[in-house]
Amino acid sequence: MSCFPTALIFVLQSRRFKLSLAGWNELKEHVMTTLSGRNALVTGGGSGIGRAMALDLAAAGAAVTVCGRRNKPLDETVRMMLAAGGDADAIVCDLTHPDSIENLAENLIKTRGGVDILVNNAGFSSKVRSTRHIGAKEWRSVMDVNTLGPAMLTRALLAPMIKKHFGHVVMISSMAAIRPGVMAGAVYSSAKSAARAYMDVLSAEVRQHGVRCTTIFPGEVDTPILDNRALPPDEETRRLMMQAEDISAAVMMAVSLPQRANVLEIAITATVPRDMTEDVKAALVRQC
Repeated sequence: MSCFPTALIFVLQSRRFKLSLAGWNELKEHVMTTLSGRNALVTGGGSGIGRAMALDLAAAGAAVTVCGRRNKPLDETVRMMLAAGGDADAIVCDLTHPDSIENLAENLIKTRGGVDILVNNAGFSSKVRSTRHIGAKEWRSVMDVNTLGPAMLTRALLAPMIKKHFGHVVMISSMAAIRPGVMAGAVYSSAKSAARAYMDVLSAEVRQHGVRCTTIFPGEVDTPILDNRALPPDEETRRLMMQAEDISAAVMMAVSLPQRANVLEIAITATVPRDMTEDVKAALVRQC
């Protein structure tokens, strides 16, 4: 499902506009004109937020590559994009392996001349949240996927953006970077905070070269990563959470703005917060 209605509402509410049907069509055409012909890479594109963003970018006319560790979900995302008339492909990549990152970047530079939009979305959270029980293995794996991997992939794809004086790097961080706590855990909060700091420095370095940087801080979103929790939310609770398309709408707004404008950060939370007392209790006692 395209994010256009949601994304347009997001923009229009911020400007307090009311548009006729013609106005809606004009704004939709603007988004499609802005992104048509652009090359995009979405990491973690096999499910959740990554899949939602891939579908919306493809619907807006971008040529989208999705990457991740597993073929099957990536192929399903590609099938959905192609069925909607999009230009799409998939490449298997493990962000914890430098060689895999380099191979992905070299492939994209060779076949597409690089990417115009890089969405660092892939994320991983340890099942263990308590600082008393998190071991070195969990620290390394979570930091690799959420911080080191995105930084190395961005570095590998940055040169063509700078050469063209055009590009947009999007980092899907987390509210855990702003409000770290037991629910997110020390290692995940640290990794997402590090990703935020990385994006601040990256933006300061490359904005004069025409490369924009946006960091997104989602709160709870109904995605498969919630299954790693000690107390996974039930279906009723998930229905009240933000959905993947909500985060995609914010990304679409940021990447479709005129080149002269750059949204540095967007924090998104559910309208009504939920009681997480029991979730925190379960997180504190889990040891493996």
